[in-house]
Amino acid sequence: MVRLAAPLVLSEIGWMAMGVVDTMAVGRVSAEAIGAVSLGAMIFYAVGVFASGLLLGLDTLVAQSFGAGDLDDCRHSLINGIWLAVFLIPLVMAAVWATIPLLAVLGINPAVLRETRPYIKALNWSAPSLLLFFALRRYLQAVNIVRPIMMTLLTANLVNLAGNWVLVYGNLGAPRLGAEGSGWATCISRVYMMAVLGIVILSHDRGLIGSSWRPDFRRIRRLLELGFPAALQIGLETGVFATVTVLIGKLNAAALAAHQIALATVSMTYMMPLGISSAAAVRVGHALGRDDPDGAARSGWTALALGGLVMSSAALALLVIPHGIARAFTPEPEIIAAGVVLLRVAAFFQLFDGFQVVATGALRGAGDTRTPMFCHFAGYWIIGLPLGAMLCFGRRLGAAGLWMGLSAGLILIGVVLVGFWQRAARGFRRSSACVSPKGGAAEAER
Repeated sequence: MVRLAAPLVLSEIGWMAMGVVDTMAVGRVSAEAIGAVSLGAMIFYAVGVFASGLLLGLDTLVAQSFGAGDLDDCRHSLINGIWLAVFLIPLVMAAVWATIPLLAVLGINPAVLRETRPYIKALNWSAPSLLLFFALRRYLQAVNIVRPIMMTLLTANLVNLAGNWVLVYGNLGAPRLGAEGSGWATCISRVYMMAVLGIVILSHDRGLIGSSWRPDFRRIRRLLELGFPAALQIGLETGVFATVTVLIGKLNAAALAAHQIALATVSMTYMMPLGISSAAAVRVGHALGRDDPDGAARSGWTALALGGLVMSSAALALLVIPHGIARAFTPEPEIIAAGVVLLRVAAFFQLFDGFQVVATGALRGAGDTRTPMFCHFAGYWIIGLPLGAMLCFGRRLGAAGLWMGLSAGLILIGVVLVGFWQRAARGFRRSSACVSPKGGAAEAER
């Protein structure tokens, strides 16, 4: 588990580091630029990450086929995952474009809004490479090829850093674009990531070249059957943070900047259990593919233990050094003070955030993507967001109130999902999740 999870954790940290670099780059421009990156990124991810989530069925299908030694079926799932990504590209870009005119009616601070529009337009051009990259990555990690993913994401940060230096600040004769330049830098880095992983796959598996590349709509439908609940779960999660960002945008630029700092920080800590979650999905899927229910149960519990360990460390860091973390993003005292409050609130949900994301991955490896969806809906939208809005606007606690509400929802989600994994692990021997990989994923989901 550690050999598989460690590169994936570093990959996720590398992925999130690009957002942190963007925030730090525009943090030297203005509070409005930080707010624009926060708001624009959340809007894009609410659409783009939902679409990427539709490809999460590759975790189940490829991992179980690989565990059973059926490499042809692995390739078949990859090819149709690529087709699914291609079909999604115009839908994602159109949806993001459609949100731009709506920003003016949401009551966003006008100064933040002026920076947000061009940033979203630039970032939207990264959608094609993002979706294709995501399909390629899910396939590689499901067949135990993870180090190239790690190296690609780490080096992509250098591409993104150089792009920010040139385009945000106007170096090397380029125009000084501010927040918009950060969007273009992200776009360039994602094209790089997609291209590198494409080369890696072709160099590792020449059999893909001779495979049939015609779309198989039955396989695409199976990917959607598994991926849609997972995508909806991700959409519910990113959507609630996007909603919180919009609500905090109604306060002031300093509060929104502090929210972005705290969000970037907890998103970074979240990357650690997210990498472990991907490893859990792969290891559970491999075990079920080779008809090893005990191995599947051990894999899930091992992943949960690792997730709890790393997130306990993250919680301690947020409690002990919040000033240092906030100061790394901006020198503004008002933003630092507000950010410290949010970081301390976030420390209380770190452990449970780790539990919920790792349990989600373990369940996905077994073909269950619906349970996490329902848990996230109830925890975030029925409990967390209404409670946070009441504390923010009713009790006048500001941004901290919204974060307190989300903390309560996350704690509940973590506890419930661990309980569902315990039940699943006990029932593996009696379930039909251990049948052949071509039928096991669909039966496990049912």
